[in-house]
Amino acid sequence: MVRDDEKRMMMMMEQEQEEEAVPAWLSKLMGERFFGECGAHQNLRKNDKNVLCLRCCLSLCPHCLPLHPHHHPLLQVRRYVYHDVVRLGDLEKLIDCSNIQPYTINGAKVIFLNERAQSRSSCRGGTGNSCCSCDRILQDPFHFCSLSCKVDHMVYEGERLSSILHRFDESDFSFSQFEGLRVDSSSELVDEDNTQFAPNGSCSNTDATASNSTKSKSNGFFHSLGSRRKGAPHRAPFC
Repeated sequence: MVRDDEKRMMMMMEQEQEEEAVPAWLSKLMGERFFGECGAHQNLRKNDKNVLCLRCCLSLCPHCLPLHPHHHPLLQVRRYVYHDVVRLGDLEKLIDCSNIQPYTINGAKVIFLNERAQSRSSCRGGTGNSCCSCDRILQDPFHFCSLSCKVDHMVYEGERLSSILHRFDESDFSFSQFEGLRVDSSSELVDEDNTQFAPNGSCSNTDATASNSTKSKSNGFFHSLGSRRKGAPHRAPFC
């Protein structure tokens, strides 16, 4: 009986640990550096890795997709001012996005995957609402500026991540669902109430500088599926 009780207790502890662990796809989504050059397709244009296979936990470029199993669930990552974002409509099928401040770009609501660099001293100077994890100034009633900030806060507070994870239908993330967002040179970043909202608020010039740079280098803010940033030219290797 003692051994049976011990085994039962160990199984319960293992189950609890599995529930508390960050799923592999979520860890990959928050930790991956998307929009890097695909090593398998270096000689092809538009080879940025901006798609995540939720089953394999691999980042893929558009040229990888035809070779990848089409029944695998795929999540498209997009980019705003050098930061990775995912459409709210897609992300909330996977995880509870409540209390995360969304942004509207080209008519689509998006969520930032990770916190953005800022000047903490200037941000903390105000008395308004701020992110519970990184102190970025937010609009009421939101408590987090990004997905990682919410996840990190829950882990730090000892809350169950299983409580915010959803069982999703893989057909919602099939290859056939992909479509690029419209690139609009006149698009602006607005809050969910469709009022103009500066990405840096009044606390930092970091995002504003990046925004101006993006305006001058491209015809729009949103990098859709298969887009690629301009970079230094690559010379052919010597024979």
